[in-house]
Amino acid sequence: MTQRVLIIGGYGNFGSFITKTLAKEANIQVIVAGRSAEKAKQLVLELDSINTAEAVVLDINDDITAALKSIKPNIVIHTSGPFQAQGYGVAQACIQHGIHYIDLADGRHFVDGIVALDEAARKQDVLVISGASSVPCLTSALVDYYKDEFKEIESLDYGITTAQKTARGLATTAAILGYTGKPFKTLIDGRQTAIYGWQGLRVRKYKDLGWRLLGNCDVPDLALFPQRYPALKTIRFYAGLEIAFIHCTLWSLSWLVRLRLIRQLDKAATLLLRLSFLFDWLGSATSAFHMVLSGKGENGEEKSITFELIARSGDGPYIPCMPAILMAKKLAASSVVERGAYPCVGFISRDEYLNALSELDITWNVD
Repeated sequence: MTQRVLIIGGYGNFGSFITKTLAKEANIQVIVAGRSAEKAKQLVLELDSINTAEAVVLDINDDITAALKSIKPNIVIHTSGPFQAQGYGVAQACIQHGIHYIDLADGRHFVDGIVALDEAARKQDVLVISGASSVPCLTSALVDYYKDEFKEIESLDYGITTAQKTARGLATTAAILGYTGKPFKTLIDGRQTAIYGWQGLRVRKYKDLGWRLLGNCDVPDLALFPQRYPALKTIRFYAGLEIAFIHCTLWSLSWLVRLRLIRQLDKAATLLLRLSFLFDWLGSATSAFHMVLSGKGENGEEKSITFELIARSGDGPYIPCMPAILMAKKLAASSVVERGAYPCVGFISRDEYLNALSELDITWNVD
């Protein structure tokens, strides 16, 4: 039976890749949704779809319940961020209509709090998944895969560095700027400790890529992982920009926010995003991710595993799209039986994730 999959923000940076990928599935009919009818229709015309794709106008700030009643999807994929300032209106409307829901949220509290919808989702026999993205899906899949090689994993140190010549949108920019210079907590040496967004400046050298600057980044993992992996004593997540000048400019602005000389930066997201494009000629299309897992081996010895992934040809932004694609395929094929509301951890294995990236210009290694 063909499943109707509604992609909210389906012509955006992430949404368009999800749409194009799912359109090739024989048991899926994609519905491209967003505030622009013209953009939705244009993407539909460009699709190499097996089943006839549809374009609809949809604004999540309007009556989403009425829209879903009219469109009648089986599955909704919500890509329209930033999620940090959103409520659960879309997910709740999906539950009300008995529709499976998936989002790409990277907001710490949004993803962690999705369990509040668990009882309602179970009653309606639907699956609600939040954070179907690199974090926490890929990151938890890596920890789950390697944890059996340790007696205890005590520390996770990991991060993402993005290419300058990469597709980047306003929602992602606003999400980052929303916590730049603002305090949030992470586990350090066994204690919840306040750190500040885009501070904690550090440098890392990636194989076949070179040196990149990194700074503190707030992600769902910081709330989810201490519960999921109770032996953890330290968890640090970083993000970075390829061009050191731009990274340091944002680092400097973070101090203005921390010192309360500027209230917040997300209102300047449109301007700062436009300015960032002026420097594309200085950068590349290569992004990277790393995770260092440290702890005790089976005999109590110090042990460390380093996973490193390099994405070339501008393929980095496609990595966060894979969990939503894989979960939609699983639901369309009725191969996932869980019902309720969950963060996207434990649903996709490391090998499933990496195999889905194999057709892209992405490589990885483990030391």
